[in-house]
Amino acid sequence: MASLLRRKSSSRLKAASKDFLEAEGEDLWLLVGLGNPGKQYADTRHNVGFMLVDELARQVGAPLDKLQHNAAVGRGRFCGKRVLLAKPMTFMNNSGESVGKLARYFKVPLERVLVVYDDLDLASGTVRLRAKGGHGGHNGMRSITAHFSGSKDFPRLRIGIGRPPGTMPVVTYVLQAFGRKEKEEIDIAIQEGIDIIRAVLTLGMEKAVSGNRAPR
Repeated sequence: MASLLRRKSSSRLKAASKDFLEAEGEDLWLLVGLGNPGKQYADTRHNVGFMLVDELARQVGAPLDKLQHNAAVGRGRFCGKRVLLAKPMTFMNNSGESVGKLARYFKVPLERVLVVYDDLDLASGTVRLRAKGGHGGHNGMRSITAHFSGSKDFPRLRIGIGRPPGTMPVVTYVLQAFGRKEKEEIDIAIQEGIDIIRAVLTLGMEKAVSGNRAPR
């Protein structure tokens, strides 16, 4: 019985994916947030990508309640565009496994794969959009680049988490929960990040990178 239910669930997921893939309308965007799965990581600095995608899913009304290619995914429309929201469940260092498979399956070109992640080199709460670039030492981005055959030509939205204080190891710092003041900054940054994504989808990448923002 359990095996039959799994097969039926898999068939429904494939059918929904096919319908979404073949739906008429605007070109599909793949919006990816990076992080680590599991409650113990939910509020940590390394999971701001997950946090933004969760909030966007709430606003769009596209719950991330399906698992496809080792990613929690949600399907919906944002600013008149079809969007596939995704959170890789592979753990950060292997994020590219999911992102690469999703992009290939849904035939999303690299310029419409937008990845959101944390950045140690930006002050906490700072948000920056780039149309392309290197991985900057971020293991999740390193993995995605590798699974895109080394291509760096995909947009990314970085949310600053700042550097660890004193001699604290980076791995300890990024896996810690935000302090109260930091969390307030990050909550604002997440809303700013969503506004930036809105600008990308409505005004285009060039204008969004230059600092233009679409009205709410």
